[in-house]
Order: sequence, then C-alpha cells, then structure tokens
Amino acid sequence: MTEALPRLVVDHLSRRFGGRAVVSDVSLSVEAGKVMCLLGPSGCGKSTTLRMIAGVDRPDEGRIRIDGAEVFGPQANQPPEARGVGLMFQDFALFPHLTVAGNIAFGLKGDGSQKARRVGELLEKVNLLGFGAKHPHELSGGEQQRVALARALAPRPRVMLMDEPFSGLDNRLRDGVRDATLALLKEEGAAVLLVTHEPDEAMRMADEIALMRDGVIVQRGAPYNIYNAPVDRAAAGFFSDINVIQGVSKGALTETPFGAFLTPGHADGARVDIIIRPQHLKIDFDRGGRGPNPTVQDGTPARGTVARARYLGRESLVDFAMDDGGLTLTAAVPGVFLPKPGTVLWLMIRRDRCFVFPASR
Repeated sequence: MTEALPRLVVDHLSRRFGGRAVVSDVSLSVEAGKVMCLLGPSGCGKSTTLRMIAGVDRPDEGRIRIDGAEVFGPQANQPPEARGVGLMFQDFALFPHLTVAGNIAFGLKGDGSQKARRVGELLEKVNLLGFGAKHPHELSGGEQQRVALARALAPRPRVMLMDEPFSGLDNRLRDGVRDATLALLKEEGAAVLLVTHEPDEAMRMADEIALMRDGVIVQRGAPYNIYNAPVDRAAAGFFSDINVIQGVSKGALTETPFGAFLTPGHADGARVDIIIRPQHLKIDFDRGGRGPNPTVQDGTPARGTVARARYLGRESLVDFAMDDGGLTLTAAVPGVFLPKPGTVLWLMIRRDRCFVFPASR
C-alpha cells in the first residue's frame, strides 16, 4: 500500500520586491483534511506566500504542486481559477448586491438544480438554513464569516487558503466560529493553509505550525512540539510571555540566583539566556521567610520582593524584584493571589521547563 501524496507541496519558494527578499526558500506540505498554520508577526511574508500559492502573485523561484501536478514551476504557471484553490480573507469580501444563496453559488458550475443542491447542503452545514434570501448587510459578523466559508467551499477546492479569516470577529464569537469552521474544513477534506499572527489561534486549529520570521520558516512541527521545544528565544517568546535569566557559561554550568544550570554545548565565557515561562515560576508558600531548602527538581530557591500584582481572571501575574543582581521576574499564579508590594517571598523554577539559548544581542 503506497502512502498518499500531500495535497499541497511548496518547494523552495522565494519572492523579492525591489531587490528585497520578502519570502526566502519556503518549503511546506499539507495533507488532505489537515490544517497547517503559517504563523508569524505582521510583515514576515505569510500573506505573500499565500498569494503565490493562490496564483495571484508570481514567485521568483520555486515550485508549487497540488495533488502531484505542478501548478507553478519552470514549465508551469496555472491561473488561479485552474488550481482548485479556495480563498478566504479577513474582510469576507461578500458581494453586497447578491443574496446569501447568490454569494455561495457564485462561481459554481452546473445547472440550476445542481447549484441549488450544493447551496442548500452548505447552508445546512454552516447552520444558516433559512438565510438564503438575506443580503450580507442583514447578517452579523459571525454569520457573514460562515457565508464566506460556504462560498469558498462551494466548488469543493482541493486546497483552502485562509488569510486571518477570524480577525474581524468579536472575541466572544471567535472561538465558536473557529471550532465550527475547523470541523467543516476537515469534513470537506481540503488541505488547509491558514495564515495568522495569533499563537492561540494556531495552537487551537493547526495539525502543524510553520513559524515564519523575516521571510523564512524558522521552525515547523506539531503545536505541542513547537511550544515545548522552541528553536530559539524569539520562538519561545512568540508563543507566550517569558522570563530571561542571563548568565555566562563556565565548564558547561551557568550560575544563577536559582543555583547552577547545566549549559552544555556553550563555550566557556559564552553568554547565555535561560528562558522560563511565568507559569513555571513557582512561589513557595510553605517556606515563607524560613530560608532556602533545595530540592532536586526545583533547585535552589531565590528570594524576591513583590513589585506589582495583577488579577487577570483565571490567574494572577506577580512581578518580583529579585535580591540577586537586579533581576525582575514574573510568576503566573492560578486563582486570586494579590500580595501587596513589598511582600517578600521565595521562588523556585521548574528546571525541566527551562530553555537555554545563546544570548540575544
């Protein structure tokens, strides 16, 4: 039994504008029924990559294949309408003069009864039965988003390209609409490439994340792996707030307020950044002011003074000015815990949840 080919394959795609590289040597693949999120900050080349795959922007180098057939390369450059690609953007781009049914049917081939059946099928799938005669201005933002999704899926595209499709929605609607959209996309079996700058959205929707920076994919992997094994300090910081403890490696060890850390692979005298997320910085409530009592997992406790505490609903963030070296660290504490500024507490860190990278310049 042969393994199925990925539905979308992008090989070494590059694009330059005015001599400046906007996308450099991007390669990725997406299987049918899977979602890949192209994640990165604004201006990193995500949307340009999407436009090249769609066929509305021409790459300077590279190849694009859909179901094994080359749609762009040295010998091919199929127009957008011939690629079997669906497009969905953040502004929905619905035709205001057409009804919901007319929007969904736009671009469908076949006779009237075939179009009507497909429109009715999609209206049911996006939970908009009875809305076919309405116009876009009569719909809420979430309803417009579902119409745009139905229109993009109507021709049964092999590949669905989505550029920040949920950014215009109210936060209260976003999670529900995303979940419903994801279920429908998987049911339809399209290979989905979703562009977003929101890590939470990528983690929620993606089977695989491609993290992009300055036109280059710097890391690819499943959400769990890319979150828990970031390739560098910037990757760790893109997914969450981070604390940074700086030090110098000597004999594969780096001294910190929390004791010595193993830093193998770093030359003597090399400056390193030890990264710890706020949720892995622990407050030792039992110790109080009784002094350090090291454990194997948590290492040496360090003392800090509360500078500020903020309640965020599910958790509180507490900023500490550490006794050693003027270091400031932030701890995320579940529930309501708002110590007054000036309160002295002992902190410990989860050594197994720390990352060590060469110091950023």
